[in-house]
Amino acid sequence: GWAGEGPGAGGKNQRVCHATARLEMGTLWEEFNRLGTEMIVTKAGRRMFPTFQVKLSGLDPLADYVLLMDFIPLDDKRYRYAFHSSSWLAAGRADPAAPGRVHFHPDSPAKGAQWMRQIVSFDKLKLTNNLLDDNGHIILNSMHRYQPRFHIVFVDPRRDSERFAHQNFKSFSFPETQFMAVTAYQNHRITQLKIASNPFAKGFRDGDPEP
Repeated sequence: GWAGEGPGAGGKNQRVCHATARLEMGTLWEEFNRLGTEMIVTKAGRRMFPTFQVKLSGLDPLADYVLLMDFIPLDDKRYRYAFHSSSWLAAGRADPAAPGRVHFHPDSPAKGAQWMRQIVSFDKLKLTNNLLDDNGHIILNSMHRYQPRFHIVFVDPRRDSERFAHQNFKSFSFPETQFMAVTAYQNHRITQLKIASNPFAKGFRDGDPEP
């Protein structure tokens, strides 16, 4: 369903305090989550599948908002995949955290009415393991677990708006979108589900008739 920020949302600006976000393709995310979602990271940057998409409501139609995402480590561990038991095992302490980056939705800033009109899709966002990336991609460590976070920021027209920065945003986390960053899929069932459900993976399907 619909995610809110929980009890900590007090003291927020009227323009964001009623904002809600519903994760799209929730059943697909849950299906992946049950298997242990893996997301590929590459030097050049790879798009996420499933794509992070939300339906927004409760924004002020006439106010301007910036939408962005960031990714936080779920713990301080590095992992390895045990093929004999088809499970992830902790394999020591996490590597030093990659530079914390945010991805701004390219339509930002836009009016609340525009954001609420259609599903907001972060399909341009790419994940990389290149610490020296200069394309603005999100930098993650392979074999580490992450939680994507989504933020709605009200563009405050007041001259001293930075004084109210803490009141002008609302954040959302969907536990079913957690994933392990990998350079190649470890769990073959994740590979199968990605191929079965990703319209761009048609070339990998067995027995598909020629188009």
